[in-house]
Amino acid sequence: MKFDVLIVGAGLAGAALAAALRGSNLKVGIVETRPPARPDGWDARIYAISPTNVDFLSAIGIWQHLDPARMAPVYDMEIHGDAGGRLDFSAYDSGLRELAWILESSLMQLELWETVKRQHNVTLICPASPAALAIDDTAARLTLTDGRRVEAKLVVAADGRDSWVRQAAGIGARNTPYDEKGVVANFRCEKPHRNAAFQWFRPDGVLAYLPLPDQQMSMVWSAPDALADELVALPPEALCARVAEAGGYRLGKLELITPAAAFPLRLMRVETAVRPRLALIGDAAHAIHPLSGHGINLGYQDARVLAEQIKGLPAWRDPGELPVLRAYARARAEETALLQYTTHGLNRLFKPADPILSGLRNIGLNLTNSVPVLRNALVRYAIAGRF
Repeated sequence: MKFDVLIVGAGLAGAALAAALRGSNLKVGIVETRPPARPDGWDARIYAISPTNVDFLSAIGIWQHLDPARMAPVYDMEIHGDAGGRLDFSAYDSGLRELAWILESSLMQLELWETVKRQHNVTLICPASPAALAIDDTAARLTLTDGRRVEAKLVVAADGRDSWVRQAAGIGARNTPYDEKGVVANFRCEKPHRNAAFQWFRPDGVLAYLPLPDQQMSMVWSAPDALADELVALPPEALCARVAEAGGYRLGKLELITPAAAFPLRLMRVETAVRPRLALIGDAAHAIHPLSGHGINLGYQDARVLAEQIKGLPAWRDPGELPVLRAYARARAEETALLQYTTHGLNRLFKPADPILSGLRNIGLNLTNSVPVLRNALVRYAIAGRF
């Protein structure tokens, strides 16, 4: 089988790239180990999608087909420091319709999968797993575990943080573990959240409440490993009490609707996002701390920029040429680096128990909160910066 673009991994970024190549003359293949499945009830893996990426998902025909009953807009956000600091964001004050949309990972994944299944220029190679990769001047050749061989002008690694393609290509990645896990669970709330999100920088990690429909919310607690393991092991009633107390009972008593799960957190930087005939996108290209909620937004913008780069080529240009791929890498470098260093710096700033640092960081929150022009500029910069 021969393709112009071969995407390894049909996760959110990979499937979005394929959908964004709709209408082009490019022949696209997707290698995926298994089709996505919808969990029973609510998905514990929740994402905050920025307005810029709502526009992107709308443009590729995804957003308008998502179930609105499973989504919630964020109109306001409260950020609390560990010693009285506070910062408030408002979509209305910033001239925006909403700050973000909260929805399930599986909801987006299934709609993306169904979209690319119907796409005339896409071939799904599933179930399939890669076994060997060879790249030369004319093509990239992938051998699958069942012996099939696939050839492409460009291979895109969209196969996650532990990317097989990235490793097979010999691209190094530097991982900085945070010695933390992200604990996620969904709850029904006693009090209405009124489409507000809440975040607390606590001595024991960063706790966030994200609004869901029907007076429900999704929790993300970035906690030290020992505490994370303790939280996951708690019985439902004890977990509800612990999470409600940690959030100052902001939403009253809580009732667990999905079991708690945890995943390790780390910062990951790659040596390069491109090689001749190879490009990395999404989690294969970068990993950041989840306290900003922007990891998935970075991945969607990778897909958008790479799609624009190769769709716009004249017919005689090769999408796997290094100058073409370097243009993609340059376009994504600034935003990726900015978010990686910002979230890493915030994590380090709020981690120490030093009372001097505690005072400074909380004064900073309060000072920013007291200057509406600065506060609203931060929101609009984040939106305009495609975060």
